[in-house]
Amino acid sequence: MNVTEKGDILKYTPTSTVGKVTDVRERDGRVWIRLDVTDLYYDSGLLIPADASEYKAVSFKEREQSQQTAREAIEASRDKARDVDISEFTPSGGG
Repeated sequence: MNVTEKGDILKYTPTSTVGKVTDVRERDGRVWIRLDVTDLYYDSGLLIPADASEYKAVSFKEREQSQQTAREAIEASRDKARDVDISEFTPSGGG
């Protein structure tokens, strides 16, 4: 990979996540690059340059809202799982 600098726009190929570089680190002989959209570090070998048109800056407020929505969805799933009455299920299986 070419030299990457803060502010470059890159795409993480496995998920097509596009973000702006906020940090570059080297550890154990590997280069790790942090993208602003997830605030996670990615292996530079799996990043490719992306077109600016693919990048959508996410504000802190939008990120907080999406995290809140995800938390609410998880809590709703937990509540639904707790409400299942398993007494109506009949065990089956070979034996």
